[in-house]
Amino acid sequence: MKIICIGRNYVDHISELNNEKPTEPVIFMKPDTAVLPKKTPFVIPAFSDDVHHEVEILVKICKVGKYIDAKFAHKYYDEIGLGIDFTARDVQAKLKEKGLPWEKAKSFDHSAVIGAFLSKKDFSSVENINFELKSNGKSVQVGNTDLMLWKIDELVAYVSQYFTLKKGDIIFTGTPKGVAKVTEGDVLEGFIENKSMFKIQIK
Repeated sequence: MKIICIGRNYVDHISELNNEKPTEPVIFMKPDTAVLPKKTPFVIPAFSDDVHHEVEILVKICKVGKYIDAKFAHKYYDEIGLGIDFTARDVQAKLKEKGLPWEKAKSFDHSAVIGAFLSKKDFSSVENINFELKSNGKSVQVGNTDLMLWKIDELVAYVSQYFTLKKGDIIFTGTPKGVAKVTEGDVLEGFIENKSMFKIQIK
């Protein structure tokens, strides 16, 4: 199972981190060891003092595909979920300064929360899905897939030009504004259309 992540896919998030707006999707990967096991707290790693939450809509691939045309991309996924891309922002800043890859900041053990999935049929359109992250009961990130620079079908098609997509692969589609540092004792809960998709504790 591959975890393929899209960076800088929401304009407001690009602005809050003072990043440059990309001309094509930014892609990075997480290994399967990045998945946080179910019913397990997220432990802040010793190598970072500034781990941020980034809530994201997830797309689960349902069949093998390569060089997928965007108009057929909808046939290659049937479930939509929610997750968190935990990011060691201090580590990432140092890597970005040197023009180095982000893996140490984004692909470390348990950096990927993968919540529940819903059938794509539950949505009238995958281009109008509301989602939210609450920290200790307070709303901290709110997004809608309509605000993506590159929509889900475009992402599936684009990613497939470089990587063969296989059943079970998951695409993290980018985070909206509101990313922030997590601290010990925090409880993070993610929602799609007001339905709880995951709830985790920070240690």
